[in-house]
Amino acid sequence: MNNRLEKKDKIIMWITSIICILPIILSAVIYQDLPDQIAVHWNNAGTVDGYLPKSIAAIGLPILFLAVNLYSKIRLFGDPKRAAHSEALKLLSIWLIPLLALIIVPATLFISMGLNIPITLISLVTAGGLMIICGNYIPKCRRNYTMGLKLPWTLHSDDNWNKTHRMAGILWILGGVIIIISAFLLSNNLIYGVSLTITVAIVLAVAPVLYSFILYKGQDK
Repeated sequence: MNNRLEKKDKIIMWITSIICILPIILSAVIYQDLPDQIAVHWNNAGTVDGYLPKSIAAIGLPILFLAVNLYSKIRLFGDPKRAAHSEALKLLSIWLIPLLALIIVPATLFISMGLNIPITLISLVTAGGLMIICGNYIPKCRRNYTMGLKLPWTLHSDDNWNKTHRMAGILWILGGVIIIISAFLLSNNLIYGVSLTITVAIVLAVAPVLYSFILYKGQDK
């Protein structure tokens, strides 16, 4: 059984890695038409504030996604408590990075060629959607070392883990809905949209940590 799992994991790593570097084919096809500098970062107003030479961006971005993919898969498949993972979140963890590579790299190249793509709006909606998905499934994760809120207090207690993740799940779903709605309502003023998203993200990150710590102190007493 273990050998079959290890073989399956290796196949998944190969498939996802190949998907991550597929955009290199596009880079090669349109390389001569790319500008010398490729926009790779946008500020809160949606204005480009970071560039890379096309020789680095066209090839380096897919390789970066490949490296991140390999690292994430090693962490995921090497978790001794991987049986406690939510199957839905496991699938998300497996395919998210390859899918982002297929979307972000081509979008970045086409934007540099003058195609009008609302990258900030797409990013906000994607972030909100991921928050909703994670919020829906994270309460189903049992205690493990890879997925979820790996805090000293959650890892110390199943009760703390379960309560914290139930609370975080509700909060993340609500936060994801707020991010998506604000992305459209504030599409004409992306500075406020991004600022609201950052504020929501901070709350979603800090609130579960404080809640877990309060639970821990209460149990300790």
